[in-house]
Amino acid sequence: RARERRARFVGKNGACNVAHKNIREQGRFLQDVFTTLVDLKWPHTLLIFTMSFLCSWLLFGMVWWLIAFAHGDLDHSTRLQRSPGEGPAGGSDSFVPCVTSIHSFTSAFLFSIEVQVTIGFGGRMVTEECPAAILVLIVQNIVGLVINAIMLGCIFMKTSQAHRRAETLIFSKHAVIALREGKLCFMLRVGDLRKSMIISATIRMQVVKKTASLEGEVVPLNQIDIQMENPVGGNSIFLVSPLIIYHVIDKNSPLYDISPLNLHHHEDLEIIVILEGVVETTGITTQARTSYLADEILWGQRFVPIVAEEDGRYSVDYSKFGNTVKVPTPSCTARQLEEDKSIM
Repeated sequence: RARERRARFVGKNGACNVAHKNIREQGRFLQDVFTTLVDLKWPHTLLIFTMSFLCSWLLFGMVWWLIAFAHGDLDHSTRLQRSPGEGPAGGSDSFVPCVTSIHSFTSAFLFSIEVQVTIGFGGRMVTEECPAAILVLIVQNIVGLVINAIMLGCIFMKTSQAHRRAETLIFSKHAVIALREGKLCFMLRVGDLRKSMIISATIRMQVVKKTASLEGEVVPLNQIDIQMENPVGGNSIFLVSPLIIYHVIDKNSPLYDISPLNLHHHEDLEIIVILEGVVETTGITTQARTSYLADEILWGQRFVPIVAEEDGRYSVDYSKFGNTVKVPTPSCTARQLEEDKSIM
């Protein structure tokens, strides 16, 4: 009977399959409001973006209406509308309002928008009659600049997040195990679809599986680093063209006792690959991730070549990026292969 497939710790697209529950200290998220806004989904971010401006306009619109009401500007405007022909004898022309052309809350709201977004249509303006109105004008301009800085910065950070660059960093769908230099190796292929390079790119690999200590402590997601090898040497890679990254399965490897017969019985085995580097065009650090379960590891196969020289330059055929071919490979563990060599 087929075994139930274990839940991934890291998805093929790099998303971490972890749900955080029962977090009691929710206030910590409010201490870092900017990061919280950046982490929100786009509909929530756009809603907050719209409401922050709309609420500030409404709030200061109410303040301007109260100033006009307290100073008597609304009553004077009503009298002028009822008797437009009243001249200097009535004393109407000698009255100086705090804000000109404020007749109702609607006009106060429109003036609030003009102040905060610095439109300045010219129909309404603050006079020197009310010091309070001048103070509110200064406060609204400062508040508007702060809201602009936070919201526009949040939108910029969301559009330039590092994981966007990781969308063009690709990994082979399957990993393979085959002989290389007489040793069993775990191999995968990584490539970059863009011409702009990833500077100081490094790659590392971990095995995530359920383990138990000698004292009986169960670790459901034990992360074990394993040594990676690549054509450049070390963990740093020069990712101009697709590279085959490999791990030599030796006595220090968690895959030392795995054979093709028992490979698919390791349902708790997951190999995570992490590629990190700096984006050349933006200087932002990016990270791309993927993982391989036991049934995504092909034994006795090798990746086909995809780089060829054409017309004085090297051409990469990405249609064959994940293609593999069968090669002669021992159907035994790396331990058994090493023991056989020592006997011979």
